[in-house]
Amino acid sequence: MAQLMTDLETMPAPADPLLDVDERTETDEPTAAHIVKTKRGENAAAKVLEARINGTPVEALCGYVWVPSRDPKQLPICEECKSIYEMYKAFNDGLHDTPND
Repeated sequence: MAQLMTDLETMPAPADPLLDVDERTETDEPTAAHIVKTKRGENAAAKVLEARINGTPVEALCGYVWVPSRDPKQLPICEECKSIYEMYKAFNDGLHDTPND
């Protein structure tokens, strides 16, 4: 018999002790704009806005995890995210030339 979940609680993921905080999580001023990892049909801008409102972390294509808090348009794009996006674009029809949404 399947049980229905009635209440959901969102909690941050536990810290991974093997993850180098200096390399993969943002604690200081950002140095690059990352491309947010999304699921099919999910809007990246909406996901970032929700994360900003709730203070929850998001993950970039490159694996970088941070809580969005400022306008990324003033920063250079992360080269690793850009490279991964270009690879996805090469194998998937319908992706935009730039990852705006």
